[in-house]
Amino acid sequence: MWNVGVYIALTIVIFGAIIAVAAAAVVFVIRLKRKEKPNLGSIDSDMELQQLGFSVRTAASDKKVSFEGSQEGLDHVHLTPRKGLLELYTIDELKKATEDFNPGNQIEGKVYHGRLNGKNMAIKLIKTEHVSNVEVRLFNVATHQHPNIIRLLGTCVTEGSSSFLVFEYAKNGSLKDWLHGGLAMKNQFIASCYCFLTWKQRLRISRDVAVALQYMHQVMNPSYIHRNIKSKNIFLDEDFNAKIGDFGIRNSSVEDETKYPDVSTNPAIWNLGYLAPEYLHQGVVSPAVDIFAYGVVLLEILSGKTPITRPDNKGGTNVWLSEKIKAILVSENRDELRQWMDCALGENYWFDTALTMANLARACTEEDPCLRPNAGEIVEKLSRLMDESPEDEHMLICESSCKPLVNSSTNNSSE
Repeated sequence: MWNVGVYIALTIVIFGAIIAVAAAAVVFVIRLKRKEKPNLGSIDSDMELQQLGFSVRTAASDKKVSFEGSQEGLDHVHLTPRKGLLELYTIDELKKATEDFNPGNQIEGKVYHGRLNGKNMAIKLIKTEHVSNVEVRLFNVATHQHPNIIRLLGTCVTEGSSSFLVFEYAKNGSLKDWLHGGLAMKNQFIASCYCFLTWKQRLRISRDVAVALQYMHQVMNPSYIHRNIKSKNIFLDEDFNAKIGDFGIRNSSVEDETKYPDVSTNPAIWNLGYLAPEYLHQGVVSPAVDIFAYGVVLLEILSGKTPITRPDNKGGTNVWLSEKIKAILVSENRDELRQWMDCALGENYWFDTALTMANLARACTEEDPCLRPNAGEIVEKLSRLMDESPEDEHMLICESSCKPLVNSSTNNSSE
């Protein structure tokens, strides 16, 4: 009996030992699996850290940044792993692109033509403190490829007082260049200096600008008001598609522009001609401010004249383009309107279409902002005019020459 008891006790001890070993093995396996497969929360956290680390590690080689927030100074620049980021250029790269900012590469003012890695670019010198004023939401993934908004390619933010914004290069310069004789000074950029915009091109440019305003005013949320629409800030690519530029980096103010009452003293007075009355006198800002300025640009496109001109006779008062067209339309004198049209066109345009556009421009420059059309209405009107263009206009939209578009006698016979 004693031997049986010993065997039973020994069996219980061995069985208990086996259970203990098995339990320890199970615990070890569980712990091992936990190390190999962390929970989903830790995965997300680790991935964020890995992405941030990758962004920081590759910043020097990829040179990618995005602007977030509206903090002053350089605090608004953050490295992020998002798509559609802006290029971060070094000052050495920009010097190489512009041949150390050679005057021969100067487009106008503080804007230089550059070429880097086979890519043309427009490089604008601005104060570092103004970098944070750029409305970067215009250049996010949604709007970055908008055909009528100039693309911001990147930036070069320095520790000094001057920094740079790098934009896509508009091969055919600004609308102002074509309308007001700037091409003669830029023959190194534009092959043909003695050229002008055809009637069909002017119509297309007018619609392109309106399409951009429609996007900014009626599609973007919240809507964006440019406040600096003028022919100088409308750029033309190699196919003469129009693109609005100069976002949020306006250097002058209403007060600066009113210091020079004489056009001959300072051409900057032209800017006054774009300013809506409610903005000029009360500082009221609304989409209607852009519409007023657009109406003045439309008048420039039709007439080839500057927003404000001065009569040849001494002692004459300045003539505002927006007021001149009202007087012409009230007179109902067709010959006066023909004389007012850009002489570069000769008679190579459709008078009825020009009259419709002149009335549209007059509506855009109404003193009461409530009477001005919105951008969508303008786009609809101009699109209809383009659709109604006669079939015998064979010239391509990208051409500019002295060849007539339409025989004026044909048009006159239908009046």
